[in-house]
Amino acid sequence: MTAQAPLPVTVEAGAVPVGAAASLLEDAEGGRVFLYGQLVYAWDAGDTATRRFAAAKLADMKAAPMTDIAAGFGIESGTLWLWRRELKASGVAGLVPEKPGPRRASKLTPDVVADIRSRRAGGDTFRTIAAAVGVSVFSVHRVLSTAPGDSAEADAARTRTAPAADVGVRTGSNPARQDRQGDATTAAAVKELPVLPAGADRSGERVWARTGLLECAAPVFAPAARVPLAGLFLALPALEKTGLLQCAKETFGALPNGFYGLDTILAGAVFQALAGEPRAEGTTRIDPVAMGRVLGLDRAPEVKTLRRKLAALAGTGKAGDLLTLMATKHLNGSGDAEDGSLAAVLYVDGHVRAYQGTKKLGKVHSTRLKFPVPATEETWVADANGAPVLVVMAEPGNALTGELRRLLPALRTIIGDDRKVLVGFDRGGWSPALFQHMAEHNFDVLTWRKGTTADINDILFTEVTHTDDHGQTRTWDAADTHVEVPIGTTGEVFSMRQISRQVKVPGGGSRQIHILTTTTDMSAGEIVYRMGARWRQENYFRYARMRFALDSHDAYTSTDDDPERSVPNPAKRKAYQKVLTAKARYEKTIADTDAALLAARTPAPGTSTVLITNTEHNAITADLFTAETALDQTQAAHKDIPARVPLGEIAPGQQVLETETKLLAHAIRMASFNTATTLASEIRTNTGYARADDEAHALIRQALTTSGDIDPSPDGYLTIRLDPLPTRRATTAISELCDHLTATETRYPGTNQILRFETKNRETSPPN
Repeated sequence: MTAQAPLPVTVEAGAVPVGAAASLLEDAEGGRVFLYGQLVYAWDAGDTATRRFAAAKLADMKAAPMTDIAAGFGIESGTLWLWRRELKASGVAGLVPEKPGPRRASKLTPDVVADIRSRRAGGDTFRTIAAAVGVSVFSVHRVLSTAPGDSAEADAARTRTAPAADVGVRTGSNPARQDRQGDATTAAAVKELPVLPAGADRSGERVWARTGLLECAAPVFAPAARVPLAGLFLALPALEKTGLLQCAKETFGALPNGFYGLDTILAGAVFQALAGEPRAEGTTRIDPVAMGRVLGLDRAPEVKTLRRKLAALAGTGKAGDLLTLMATKHLNGSGDAEDGSLAAVLYVDGHVRAYQGTKKLGKVHSTRLKFPVPATEETWVADANGAPVLVVMAEPGNALTGELRRLLPALRTIIGDDRKVLVGFDRGGWSPALFQHMAEHNFDVLTWRKGTTADINDILFTEVTHTDDHGQTRTWDAADTHVEVPIGTTGEVFSMRQISRQVKVPGGGSRQIHILTTTTDMSAGEIVYRMGARWRQENYFRYARMRFALDSHDAYTSTDDDPERSVPNPAKRKAYQKVLTAKARYEKTIADTDAALLAARTPAPGTSTVLITNTEHNAITADLFTAETALDQTQAAHKDIPARVPLGEIAPGQQVLETETKLLAHAIRMASFNTATTLASEIRTNTGYARADDEAHALIRQALTTSGDIDPSPDGYLTIRLDPLPTRRATTAISELCDHLTATETRYPGTNQILRFETKNRETSPPN
């Protein structure tokens, strides 16, 4: 048999190739499919069932790959798979589309829509609203994303009456259309962007920067697809709420002329921390070109440049002013704190930052390590949610009681008015004199009672409850009483409110713990809750140590400590230990001497009198005289030793670490932590993510490091289109988050471009 070449694939003008063997032609009269140039299927306009039949049979006979067939017919691969399944199960009848129109009455009546809007205005979360009105979270999201003048019911009806011909199978994705124009808009927007093109040439600006004639390089964004770390753009709306960039401009003004400006340095440091590399050395593990695309530059600053710029800011000595401004904005300028709830409760705690270097630093007892170590002490202030607000370097050797006294004027300035503020702290701040001082300056105290106290009568215990901001109600057995704590040894007392609880102890049984406070405005249940919530601050220390390098040494310089600074005399402590030892020996000798004298005075059996001579008496009391003399000598020696001496006498050459750079690093990492926390909170409240309570932070970390497209083509806007995440539910949650962040209309720092966020469907994403 003579081999004959196949006929041409395309026999009519305008036909679209489907694979290597077939072609498809659709016009106003209908459609036709050609296989090797021969007509195999045809249908009239509106004959949806035959069109689906043709696509399914082409896939069954493997005339072309399923992706090519789906692309030719303008559908998704999953939709083609559904058609094949329906054809096999029910024949051509299974391919007939259902009659368009609403299948049932919509639950989104005008009354329900009004109820949803009013509940959201009251601060309820999407899931709380959905449960209350009896609709899905998606319906709540659709109502709230619709303008109040629009009809949500009509919008729902339009969704249900959309052509069912080519509805996609992917949850959360846009339905495909009946023809090849189904995903044309999205696909074209994605495919038109070049994949990782060369960045804009900034060499001219770098030349000007070397000569000192350029204040800073402005961000410039070029169209690019598949940009690594594009998810970091999501952090900008939340970063703006922290006030880092705005407060830095008010504090420092600007950096010295150079290529990298103040916004670029600080925003880049936050991006770097959110990407998992909070230290300056971490820039060596991040592609500078990839980070530069996020910053709108050709390259991000690297280690030497970053350290030099931060050192220039630290050299102004204004890091503390920056932290104070950020604390003021956090407590008074946050949209979540319009009622003053964040500023109504503050937690204060000390943190020991251990030092492992070779410099000679003073030792501080570390409760985490359980022994004294060379370290620097810091005093941290957190808000009611445990988020860090302010940090100051503690005075060397100063206890928490002294730090609290020193902080009160700064806290009053930050709060800005005379309202009472509840300040919670642990037993390290125990001082009745401090409690009285705080009450006189309009601060309420919240702390644990220190020392051994008598138990409260069991009949005073009752059940107390408290419902937190998330709607969770907790119950405790507590007694609400008043006590008077002594102030020093003068006999003066200070009256306080005491909340007592019974807690179980290991091995069975229970014991009472007591909370002291001066507030009378809170219920006993809320006081127990607020005291327990102090652990949120400890949780921040633990989280920040792992994720944000809380205890890292961001500066390796040090200065000599003040040799004239008065410090406790260690010889005094050692002498007191000798006094205690001599006193214990003296008391034991008294007991032994009394026993010996008693035995000497007791007559033997059969005798009536006992004679004790002076010599015998002196022999019995000789050890007592020796112990008494030793005790007197040690007490006199202890009294002669001064309690405090200049530091130079006991530790010459002691140093202290540089603090300004560390405070600046704390400001950056506090902003990074609060940014991530805000985004996680948005996941919990503004998306339908089912496991948001447990996985919100993990999802945010994943989204911030995902890739995406940068599209600056719309005038005045910067569109960030993120690639889909590995799972459908994660992609859907981030898509809902993108809608919420877009509504904030945040501008990229240093530009007039408003950020818009989108996510791509997996089917419309270009191949790798």
